[in-house]
Amino acid sequence: MGIDSAAAADKNRYSLAEHAFTAPNLEPALYIVSTPIGNLGDITVRALETLAAARVIACEDTRVTATLTQRFSLKTPLMAYHEHNADKQRPKILETLAAGEAVALVSDAGTPLVSDPGYRLVRDVLAEGFKVIPIPGASAPLASLVASGLPSDTVLFAGFLPQKGGPKTRRLEDLAGIPATLVFFESPHRTGATLALMAEKLGAGREAVVARELTKRFETFERGTLEELAERFDDVQVKGEIVILVGPPEEKPEATADDLDALLREALADMPVSAAAKKVAKATGLERGEVYKRALELKADGG
Repeated sequence: MGIDSAAAADKNRYSLAEHAFTAPNLEPALYIVSTPIGNLGDITVRALETLAAARVIACEDTRVTATLTQRFSLKTPLMAYHEHNADKQRPKILETLAAGEAVALVSDAGTPLVSDPGYRLVRDVLAEGFKVIPIPGASAPLASLVASGLPSDTVLFAGFLPQKGGPKTRRLEDLAGIPATLVFFESPHRTGATLALMAEKLGAGREAVVARELTKRFETFERGTLEELAERFDDVQVKGEIVILVGPPEEKPEATADDLDALLREALADMPVSAAAKKVAKATGLERGEVYKRALELKADGG
């Protein structure tokens, strides 16, 4: 796997703003390299040096990454590494590391391992005792978050929702009460339907943002409540890559004992104790066990 010094110097070359540079050699490791999410000007010098000096670049789609390598005159060989060939390619990457070489891992855009299967490679590389070194850079979730105007102190990246209705609905119901700004990736042709379901399951009045084509010429941010955005995107043909951000739910005022009893009595009028307790616990944010205990007491006292 070794290469002579003259070839190494030539291979380590890259260009930036029509100037040629030679990258320093790298220590053996797997380098997780962030690449631009649209605008190639967002590449970092450290990323270019890493890609130029690596023995091989493992990438999702060699055609996509070739656009980047050609733009910056990189000569490093490309290796396809994605969910369909990972079991076959992973041993080759480990062999390269064992030979004392550096491997760069990139995704089609942005930071690898964010909503892609690269974590399995990282796990195996670490298990074999090799180093993993992050090369930070562009990230669609962060780029959309900082321009969204939504709270950024607590954030949950939820990636892509399930495509099928039942699992998708249950996933949103699980996320509904989390006190954080939620960040999703979504396919453009599902954007309208997803926003409508979010308005139903997360809350129609929650603040939200649809970010489209980040860092590209037609970058846009659509802001409003989930209900407003669902109406705006209803039956609209959306193009480009989409990030949906949903602000945290409004904090519910703490229920008093009288409030709890009133809600339980209303629920117990037409449903069993367990169902009533579940409904009231969700509405108040109180512990379900405590609510269930009080529901039993009210039932025993005749409601």
